[in-house]
Amino acid sequence: MEEKTKRVCRKCLTKDMDQAVYFENLHNYIKNLDEDLKVGQSVYDTRLAVCKQCDLLADGMCRACGCFVELRAIMWKNACPYDKWHAETMEEIK
Repeated sequence: MEEKTKRVCRKCLTKDMDQAVYFENLHNYIKNLDEDLKVGQSVYDTRLAVCKQCDLLADGMCRACGCFVELRAIMWKNACPYDKWHAETMEEIK
């Protein structure tokens, strides 16, 4: 008998997805981003520490802009919509 594999839907809305799987996919996406797009770990950790203190953080999302803060914070070109941390320049990340 042929073993059936579970099909993963790639076009679901988040409300239709298993939350654990959704966040695993998000973290895998961040992990697999091109290194040229990412800030260093210390900048990432600093950005997330700022977000964790912010009243606008709810369930991993910024209520100011709707982004997932872990995804916004990892990319050097991104900034906090309330100027709590800034975008990096190419010179700063090298």
